[in-house]
Amino acid sequence: MSDKARRLFEALDLDSDGTLTRTEVIVALRTKGPSLVAAGDLPLWGLGDDDASSALFDAADQNGDDVLTPEEFEAVVDRRFGWRDR
Repeated sequence: MSDKARRLFEALDLDSDGTLTRTEVIVALRTKGPSLVAAGDLPLWGLGDDDASSALFDAADQNGDDVLTPEEFEAVVDRRFGWRDR
């Protein structure tokens, strides 16, 4: 996982349980999104409304269990945001 994806995952993991729920993603992006953009941990265009956050969650939830693992998150976020450690 790229460093940026790891930092973003950790910022979105509101209950620090190592997974993300749809609600966590939506709430965290709504409340922390502007500061994540300012810190460079989220591209400005990655900050959307609740529907966009939900769509990002759906794209990452590869097995459809309504929980994102770090691996699922990484697979979508690193590709979508162009983040990859070299």
